[in-house]
Amino acid sequence: MRFIPFTALLVGSWLALPAAAAEAQNWLQRLADAERSQSFQGTFVYERNGSFSTHRIWHRVEEGGGVHERLLQLDGPAQEVVRVNGQAQCVSGSLSDQVIDGQAWPARELNAAQLAEWYELRVIGESRVAGRKAVVLGLLPRDQHRYGIELHLDEASGLPLKSLLINDKGQLLERFQFTELDVAVAPEPDALQPTASCRPVRITEASSTVAGNWRSDWLPPGFELRTISQRQSPASDESVACLVYDDGLARFSVFLEPLHGITVEDARTQLGPTVAVSRRLKTDDGDVMVTVVGEIPLGTAERVALSMRTNGTEVQAVQ
Repeated sequence: MRFIPFTALLVGSWLALPAAAAEAQNWLQRLADAERSQSFQGTFVYERNGSFSTHRIWHRVEEGGGVHERLLQLDGPAQEVVRVNGQAQCVSGSLSDQVIDGQAWPARELNAAQLAEWYELRVIGESRVAGRKAVVLGLLPRDQHRYGIELHLDEASGLPLKSLLINDKGQLLERFQFTELDVAVAPEPDALQPTASCRPVRITEASSTVAGNWRSDWLPPGFELRTISQRQSPASDESVACLVYDDGLARFSVFLEPLHGITVEDARTQLGPTVAVSRRLKTDDGDVMVTVVGEIPLGTAERVALSMRTNGTEVQAVQ
């Protein structure tokens, strides 16, 4: 079968394709298993908003099942992250600002059957990436609250060789693509050691007060609260609460910062697939800036921001 461009599926008749949801689920399960059991190393390119960067990855599965991983950007600003069992141990460069204190960067625990509730799953063709044969999967969202995904999975290992994130207009938002992948030789332990500029990630547990105070009155179908943490605000001495939600594939974070009389403006921005929406909410305890950041459509992020509530007090958006 020849590869069918995913953008054609978004504007054409998806249901006209042969039913292959079960096969697609099997491939997704194979992907989840491969990332937990297969050591590999390679080089990939990342594209977002027309900007390209090149990265090296070392992924080693230790005896006993532990996973040690290191990512290093090879061009542009120096950026690095080292993770053990999905949790960031150290970061450098602008990645430092994206790591929430105490928030694990979990290895993606794909649940194919669950994802089928929120995405239409199909095997849509074959391709060749980094000199390797691949099976192409399409994940078409069943609603307007998440993006479509095209996955090219290595036939031999099940690892992702290429992924495309696409909006409802068929526009490419993000590309990840290996240019070289080695699954035959596990990375040496020395290759997984961070450089001196890699800053340790400080673990901060969220207090029970923060955990119990905030909730969302509305979430996109399938999204659930996964983690709650706290971090120091980059602009003040305030402790900022962070709630992380996902649907098993897409993820967004909600930051909540007390303003204590400071005047700030609402904002909304988008860079590639990543949106950031900030809304000032009035509560009985004072104004709070709610910021939603993640790879979800802009309208969805705005609705989540306006739906945040704190238990026992009145909340309203500031006009």
